[in-house]
Amino acid sequence: MRVWFLCRVKYAKENEQGLLKNVSEQYLVDAVSFTEAEARIYDMLGSTIRGDFQVTNISKSNFVDVFPYDDIDIWHKCKITYVVADADSGKEKKVTQYMLVTAHDVKEAYDRIHESLNNMLVTFRVPDITESPIVEVFPYERDDEELLPPPPSNLKPLSEVKAEQERREGIRQENMEKSSSIQEEIPKLVEYEDENDSEDI
Repeated sequence: MRVWFLCRVKYAKENEQGLLKNVSEQYLVDAVSFTEAEARIYDMLGSTIRGDFQVTNISKSNFVDVFPYDDIDIWHKCKITYVVADADSGKEKKVTQYMLVTAHDVKEAYDRIHESLNNMLVTFRVPDITESPIVEVFPYERDDEELLPPPPSNLKPLSEVKAEQERREGIRQENMEKSSSIQEEIPKLVEYEDENDSEDI
C-alpha cells in the first residue's frame, strides 16, 4: 500500500505581468519516509522551478489512492464511505477513505471516481468532493531509484551480508569438524606411544 506525503513548497513565482510573487504550493509525493519524501520533492522540482525554493512542511496525508487523467491537471479530493462487517464481532462498521482524481469539475470528478472504483466488491458512496489545492502528484516509479542518494559506504546489501555470514558459518563448522577429528586421533597416538615405550623396555 502506498504512503502519500503532502509537501508544502515556497518559492518566488513569475506572474503574467512578469513580476515575481512569493507563493506556497502543495505537492503529493509517494515515499516510504519523511526523509525520502523530502529528497524526492527536491529532485522532482529542482528542474521545474526556476531559482531557489524551500520545503516548508511535510506531513503524512490520509489519501489511499490517486487516479490521474491526462486531459486535465486539476485535482479533486473525494470522500468515499462504505460499510464492512467486523471480522471479530460480526457487527457492521462504516469506513471512510479519501482519494484524489483529476477532473474539470466536481460532476466529472464524481463520474471518474466511480469509474476508477468500479472493481470494488462493496457498495460505496461519495458524499463529498472538493477541488484540492494540490498542484501535482508524484507517484513512485522504478526510474526514481536513480534519484535516491546512494547508501553510505559502510552499508552492504543484505544479500552480501547473508552470504558472508554463511561463509563464516561454513568455515566455523569445518574447523569444528577438524578439531573433533584431531581429538579422536589423540587417544590412538597415546596408545601407539605406550606400545613403543613397552618395546624399548
